[in-house]
Amino acid sequence: MDCIFCAIIVGAAEASFVHQDDDVVAFMDLNPVTPGHLLVIPRRHAVGLADLDEAAGAAVWRVAHRLGRVVRHDGVNLFLADGVAAGQEVFHVHLHVVPRYKGDGFKLVVKPGRPTRAELDAMAESIRDALG
Repeated sequence: MDCIFCAIIVGAAEASFVHQDDDVVAFMDLNPVTPGHLLVIPRRHAVGLADLDEAAGAAVWRVAHRLGRVVRHDGVNLFLADGVAAGQEVFHVHLHVVPRYKGDGFKLVVKPGRPTRAELDAMAESIRDALG
């Protein structure tokens, strides 16, 4: 099997599951950022958001939301990388649930832009148009 997450779903690879239902599974990350780091994935293979139907995405979010409340310590991050440019390494949609602890050292380094209101309005219009 080319997809490690698909292999986990069918039992061909090991995982420490915390949740399983007809649509979604969740298990411990092998390389956790912090203790309790989980991955929540749809059972049906989807490479990225473009391949993921909205119902499956909603099911993934529901499970991640519930688990995030359980594993939260001082905070929690929910993170999904879609595509190489976003840092996706396993090409099966997965939502990270990362418990946060004061002083854990994990942070995202970003360089935020400073668009004008006109640029923001133009981007918003473009997105609205794409939604239909």
